[in-house]
Amino acid sequence: MTSPNSSPSTPTATSTTRHDTWHIGDTELSSRFLLGTAGYPSPDVLRAAIEASGSQVLTLGLKRTLGTTGQDNGFVQIIRDAARAQVQHHGQGAHLLPNTAGCRSAREAITLAHMARELLGTHWLKLEVVGDEQTLQPDPFELLEAARQLVKDGFEVLPYCTDDLVSAQRLVDAGCRILMPWAAPIGSGLGLLNPWALRTLRARLPDVTLIVDAGLGAPSHAAAAMELGFDAVLLNSAVSQSRDPVGMARAFRDAVQGGRQGWRAGLMPTSDVAIATTPVGGQPFVLL
Repeated sequence: MTSPNSSPSTPTATSTTRHDTWHIGDTELSSRFLLGTAGYPSPDVLRAAIEASGSQVLTLGLKRTLGTTGQDNGFVQIIRDAARAQVQHHGQGAHLLPNTAGCRSAREAITLAHMARELLGTHWLKLEVVGDEQTLQPDPFELLEAARQLVKDGFEVLPYCTDDLVSAQRLVDAGCRILMPWAAPIGSGLGLLNPWALRTLRARLPDVTLIVDAGLGAPSHAAAAMELGFDAVLLNSAVSQSRDPVGMARAFRDAVQGGRQGWRAGLMPTSDVAIATTPVGGQPFVLL
């Protein structure tokens, strides 16, 4: 999939005025803020935060939702209702993106993915396979194995991965059209620990949709990710664990929009030395 407006080259002035959308599969989206649904103080706060976020993609953990029985525990209906309510508030409903958080093997993730497709009626999947219990870092080998099989099974696989370029390239080779590299370990709130690696991913994978996922803790972190040219951000704890989840969802929404607009407008080049900005020689403007 070609990711609209995701080239690392500097956007033109004309491009900043165009309708700015992106895609998951054949679905066109305008919001670039994907929101998780875990850990909110109450269903009412969750619904209000979703509305404030303007998100068109909501993630939900399959293991928490389905447990070991494969039956909806009532949480799915809450999310479905909130997703439909987005039509009233924003003119377009939200889509569900189930995830396999907590899975430790490719086999477990594949089984859970098929259960989710039956229950939720979607072939979208955020694929997670944990490899380390302390950092919750993805297992690159199990993740790749699961991704290959699920792509063959007809899923739109969005793998949660690290910022390692080689691992990302292998996932693309396996058929993944969207990647979700971390900024920092899940729930850490540390922000972009390795901007160089993320910048490298964007430059080397210009036609792949890239969504920064995990580790964002402040709206400024989301803006920074978007300023690197990433297509979207996904987060959960930074909103659900804040003092005011509704206000924080609104703040992240605005930060994502601002970062995207800044990237499209073209950030000024950086310099290690001062460059005078005061006009000299009586010239108020730079003559091109």
